[in-house]
Formats: sequence, C-alpha cells, structure tokens
Amino acid sequence: MPPRINIPPLTRILLVVLVALSILYNAIRYRQWTDNVPFLVIVTNLALFYPWVFLIATLVEQNAVTLLIAGATILYGGKYLERAWGSAEFGKFLLVVSLISNILTWIVYTPLSALFRHRIGSTTINGSVALQAAFLVAFKQLVPEHTVTIARGFIKFRVKHFPAIFLVANTLSGVVFGTDTALALAWLGFLTSWTYLRFYKRQPDLSSASTGASSSVQGDASETFAFAYFWPDVVHGPIAAVSDGIYNALVALRICTPFSAEDVESSNEQAMARGEGGLPSLLNQGGRRGASGKREEAERRRALALRALDQRLHAATANKPPSVAGTASGPSMLGETRYEPDDREAGAGSGS
Repeated sequence: MPPRINIPPLTRILLVVLVALSILYNAIRYRQWTDNVPFLVIVTNLALFYPWVFLIATLVEQNAVTLLIAGATILYGGKYLERAWGSAEFGKFLLVVSLISNILTWIVYTPLSALFRHRIGSTTINGSVALQAAFLVAFKQLVPEHTVTIARGFIKFRVKHFPAIFLVANTLSGVVFGTDTALALAWLGFLTSWTYLRFYKRQPDLSSASTGASSSVQGDASETFAFAYFWPDVVHGPIAAVSDGIYNALVALRICTPFSAEDVESSNEQAMARGEGGLPSLLNQGGRRGASGKREEAERRRALALRALDQRLHAATANKPPSVAGTASGPSMLGETRYEPDDREAGAGSGS
C-alpha cells in the first residue's frame, strides 16, 4: 500500500511551486551570471512590466539554505494553519501578506534605487521572509502560551516571543550583514499580517450558539493580541501609548472600526479557549497517531464549542429577570424540577 501524503492541498501546491520557481530562477541566474531575472523576482526598475512578480517572488529563493528554511516554514506552518482555518482562509491570508508586503517593499526601494543608482543600482526583492513573519504572528494569535523546547529541553521559548525574536534577528542581520531587503520584508510581513488578523480576518465565534455567517466575528480584539503584547513587558507602556495614538487617529479617519466592549470580551474568551486547547504536534505525520490526532482535535473543538454554549446559556439565565409566577410561587420556572407523588401512588407505596 503506497504511503499516504499527509499534507493539505494548498500547502502541497505551495511546496511544489516553491521548489520549481527556485530551481528555475537559479538555473537562469547562473546561466546568465546575473541576479536580475525580472519575470520571476521583483527588480525595482522593471517590476511594473511584470506585475505578476509581486505575487510569485515570495516563492523564489536564491540558495539551498533559504530554500530549506522556506520549505520547512511552509510545510509545518502551512499544515497547521490550513487545517485550523481551512484552505480558502489560508489562501486569502497568503495572498494578502505576499502582495501587500512585496508592493510596500517595492515602494520603499524604488525611490532609493532612483536616487542612489550609482551606488546601489536596481534592487532585487524576493524570498519568503514576509511569510515567515506572518506565520509567527498567526501562531502568536492561535497558541501564544505554547512552549517550544530545543536541545532536549535545555532551551525553551514561548510561541508569543517568536515574532519579536525574528524581527530583532532580521534587523541585526540587515545592519551587520547588509540583508536589508530581508529586514524590510520581515517588518512589513509582520505589520501586514497583524493588521489583517487584528482588524479584518473573520474568526469563528465559539461563544455564539448560531451557525453560518452570524457565527463569526471580524478581527481579533483580544487584549493579548494587541500590538504592545508582542514585545517584552518593560516596553509595553511606551509601545501601547504610540500604537493607541495611531489606532485612535485611524478610527477618527474612519479607516478602522473601533472595537466595542462586547467584541473585546468575546475575543478574550476565545483567546483563552485557544490557549487551553494547546498546539497539536506539527511533526505528527500520518500513521496511527495521525488519525488519533485528528480525532483529538475534533473532540477538543467540540468540547470548546459546548463549553462556550453552556457559558452563554448560563449568562442568559442569570441576566433574565424573574417572572411573576416564579416570584409568587417560590422557585422560578428554570430553577429546579420536583417530583411529588399523588395520593394513589403514596398509598400504593405504603401498602407494599
């Protein structure tokens, strides 16, 4: 029996495209002895003639090391996110992050290339750095308290700290080693993915008893997903002051819709439910554990939904004003159930 490929369809397609485009790019690059392959990567002064590169340049890597990193990112990150969100939402997330990050990076570098052409010439923009930053932001939203252990538990990191570590590493690399395009892609991928997940992506509402479109909410208003919580506690205050000022300005300009108190409360409950659910093993490939992992994930989601429904019913019962009949005759209609035998049953019971 041939082995089953336990990779979701969109993730599988991305891996194939990543390998194919990277091999094609490097074959042309070494044949022509130039990094400028304008129909595969973004070349600042030629990109408008090949507009599709704003989408595909994300899946073009220049060497074997970055190709392996990109492949691992898409394989393990894509597997989890595609199963958590579904192929359609995962594809929309990839499209938003890739297009916006590449376009903004091109906008940054095009005037620089024009002003300092004698020094830097045209700039080539490509690689999956923006996707790597976006995946870390998505994991920060879904499983912020999950702990990743390295070297047999000697090194431990919380998932919520990964985006900051990634950004600091790319910033230092850009300054020290001159990988400035990766620096720009990392920051723009981070900001684009956070903005999309925070304000625009529709999330399933676990606290809602309804189904369909009304059972989802737009954005994630939870306090733990606020911009300041991506950084160490000591700098929460200054970062929160700046980010809140920008947010208030965007709300005043009607670019962003303000979150209501109900939105924040609902998002906090869902964030707590996701945190308690934990992170399934990403290395669990097929076989008997693969089937059991799917059953455990389904049971976990079912339990979270039932618990949220139970909490909602209790809240509705607690907020309901007492009825007149309940006030006059003692316990309310929803308070308790009693069984009182009639006289015939009582007589039969005493006779026996």
